[in-house]
Amino acid sequence: MSDILVLGALHYDVVVDAPRLPGIDETLPGTSVDYRFGGKGGNQAVAAARMGGSVAMAGRVGRDAAATSLRSALEAAGVDATQVKGTDAATGMSVAITLPSGDYGAVIVSGANRLNDGVVDLPASLQTVILQNEIPLAANLALVRRLPGNVRLIVNAAPARTLDDEIAARTDLLVVNRVEAEALTAHAEPIEAAKALAETSRGSVLLTMGADGLIIADRGETRHLPARKVDVVSTHGAGDMFVGALAARLTDGDPRDEAVEFANAAAALFVSLPIAARDSLTAGDVRDFMAR
Repeated sequence: MSDILVLGALHYDVVVDAPRLPGIDETLPGTSVDYRFGGKGGNQAVAAARMGGSVAMAGRVGRDAAATSLRSALEAAGVDATQVKGTDAATGMSVAITLPSGDYGAVIVSGANRLNDGVVDLPASLQTVILQNEIPLAANLALVRRLPGNVRLIVNAAPARTLDDEIAARTDLLVVNRVEAEALTAHAEPIEAAKALAETSRGSVLLTMGADGLIIADRGETRHLPARKVDVVSTHGAGDMFVGALAARLTDGDPRDEAVEFANAAAALFVSLPIAARDSLTAGDVRDFMAR
């Protein structure tokens, strides 16, 4: 049985390396292309499984070759894909452009993810649910309204959309990056944005800032956790690794601050690895990295 349930999007990602982002009406030569498993929900499910969690994924895909690839990737990572349902819509996809700096930009086409209604079976052993904003709000609400009170809810408010009051009132951990935090609060200063978000959530706010570390905010209290210094290969997927690792450690019983420290290290190690090496990253690798 699964202890962690992820409800969210699944995407077939096309990742292009380029010297910079193209301008309007510009055709810009890239240097390489890769095809990857993606979607914030899928990425977080895989990350949680690789960090030691027992994970089930609930999502929607098409009945096409991309769907077959996504299902295979989930199963290879040890994620229970029983609740990944096929639809007549095309499988969701994204196109990401990564830059020499390691930064990136992406465009998402939701496809089958728009048909997610949040109707899922709750595992008997369920301890933690992870939600994001790449599927309809109604789907997230449908699941939240059925959650037992003892189940932890982690919400990654990405991409940014107005926080639903009902979900905010039920959220134990709200995870955002600085761009999302500013969009949600209109505060450009991350610490002010974190404080404002903490006032709207019953739980803690984790505002991630990449190389600048992260802010942990509760009502009336904030603190800064520095980032671990690494040479960055690509930041693509770092936030999803953070969320997945956080869920895995909390579900395993770690105190919040210890789980956050672990997730912070996992994301740092993740961005420092070549793309091909990321699929083999384990919790043991993260602990070794933390011990250095």
